[in-house]
Amino acid sequence: MTTPGRLAVRKTYKLWIGGAFVRSESGRYDEAGGVNFPRASRKDVRDALVAARKAAGPWAARTAYNRGQILYRAAEALESRAEVMGVPRDEVDVAVDVLLHYAGWTDKLHAVLGGVNPVAAPFLSFSLPEPMGVVGIVAPDAPPLLGLVAELAPVLAAGNTAVAILSETQPLPGLDLAEALGVSDVPAGVVNLLSGRRAELTKALAAHRDLNAIVDAVGDAEQSAEMDRLAAETIKRVRHGTAATSYEDATNDALERLEAVTELKTAWHPVGA
Repeated sequence: MTTPGRLAVRKTYKLWIGGAFVRSESGRYDEAGGVNFPRASRKDVRDALVAARKAAGPWAARTAYNRGQILYRAAEALESRAEVMGVPRDEVDVAVDVLLHYAGWTDKLHAVLGGVNPVAAPFLSFSLPEPMGVVGIVAPDAPPLLGLVAELAPVLAAGNTAVAILSETQPLPGLDLAEALGVSDVPAGVVNLLSGRRAELTKALAAHRDLNAIVDAVGDAEQSAEMDRLAAETIKRVRHGTAATSYEDATNDALERLEAVTELKTAWHPVGA
């Protein structure tokens, strides 16, 4: 029963940092679709990186199978919220399928990228894939949910933690994704989601020394060049791409996406020991 003349309670959007919904430390807000959302600051970027770094070791230490289970649970949580994500149902369905696809990669990455290297010496040389650590994601404006998930899923599947800058023009689906992650098994700090002005946030992200890599799906030549320049100062790996608009876009190059956020550790062992 609805009370006559009752005013609806409007939703308050917040950033997702360290497993908690927080207001921007600056108190600034922008507007999209008639709704206010937090405009993150450079301090928020730093806070997100601190949370991601703290979560990086424990997340990488989990078994690949367990990370796959967690990504599967995240897909379940997202599908359960499909009707309130603020994007067409088809986009939510594809985003769920992309999460499931990369959940299946978690325990196969070692077999595909790792191996025994032939050497002309009485040694065995093994190459093993390892996560890079903390990865920054610059999500495209559209599609706002699928474009984000397509970059986030391989980062997590490879064992990295993430700090993502959401779509500047349509940030609300990314902030809604935080609510799905909040009721899934994704540990606090593994995913951090920031809304705001891309030009301001990407500079702070790319220049930070505690970031290991950046995935850029925007395709803005000027901002890409600035990211490359800032990343080069601290020898970060940068992958530039275009927004995924379909399941095929997000998964046909899955191995390339996974390799971009993975390092290979080579170990030597004497034969017969």
